[in-house]
Amino acid sequence: MKWILLCWFLFVPFELKAQEATDDGKIMLTVILRYDQSKTLDEIDDHLAKTGFIKNFPPEGVEIVSYYIVMGIGHVITLKLPPDKLREVNVAFEKGVWSAFRTEFYPTYDYVRIFNDLKRNAPTPQPETTTTPSRPTPSPTPTPTPTPKRTLHHRSS
Repeated sequence: MKWILLCWFLFVPFELKAQEATDDGKIMLTVILRYDQSKTLDEIDDHLAKTGFIKNFPPEGVEIVSYYIVMGIGHVITLKLPPDKLREVNVAFEKGVWSAFRTEFYPTYDYVRIFNDLKRNAPTPQPETTTTPSRPTPSPTPTPTPTPKRTLHHRSS
């Protein structure tokens, strides 16, 4: 089966495309806000309220594509923004969430359409056929290897 897939990838012409730029020229950014586990949830919520993060986020011109809470990790937010808004987004996180979360930023792109195209065009896997004997072949009985005899050497004084 592995050989079939390898041959298919080597000899079947196909084209992989980078994600096409959107008409609006915006980029996507995924932000992970990891909980500061030394704080309680009430302390984290108080911090976000005190800094105005909940009320003021996102900056104007920035769209929240998705916003999830991941148990044991924190908040995972995907944003869509014009490239010139990147600094403004960074400052909003610095002023709003620092000391309640550890922040991570990842450039992001939408892969769903590409994945679905690849899936639709993928070959159907063929079941592997293996030739197995009708009954197991007994393994040969190993011949015992003699253990070498140890010679004791006495020290003379």
